[in-house]
Amino acid sequence: MHAFAKTSVLALSLAAASVASAQGVRVEKNMSLELATQIAAATVASCTTAGYNVAATVVDRAGTVRVVMRADNAGPHTLEASRLKAYTSASAKNTTLAIMEASQKNPAAANLVNIPGYLLLGGGVPVKVGNEVIGAVGVGGAPGGHLDEQCAMAAIDKVKDQLK
Repeated sequence: MHAFAKTSVLALSLAAASVASAQGVRVEKNMSLELATQIAAATVASCTTAGYNVAATVVDRAGTVRVVMRADNAGPHTLEASRLKAYTSASAKNTTLAIMEASQKNPAAANLVNIPGYLLLGGGVPVKVGNEVIGAVGVGGAPGGHLDEQCAMAAIDKVKDQLK
């Protein structure tokens, strides 16, 4: 093999290895503890102002719990409901209200309720940076999932400058 051919083969091999390693390592945005704490606190505050005693759970992009806050007088069921809504929203990358409505209208989506860990009630909202979901907030305890969702949306709106 000529020296040029050996150099070309070596260069191509290194380039291929470089591309392969680049594909093996991902860089992703994710939910920081500080951001999760701000979202949870703003969610509980928004619902408290509206007269609702809720729990708020914020999860990262993998659905792992980062922060849980429970308002005074929030029922014990609100903790698990908020966690499941946050997990469902992060997993599906959609609001749990939209997922619930889709499962009710579309027979093909009706079995979503059977996915372990999914709770198809309003109150789970994804947290996004651009179009990338970095986590979600779940809320439980207001007298309706649409009201839980409003509190979550208000909290996300408060931190929107950080979601860039």
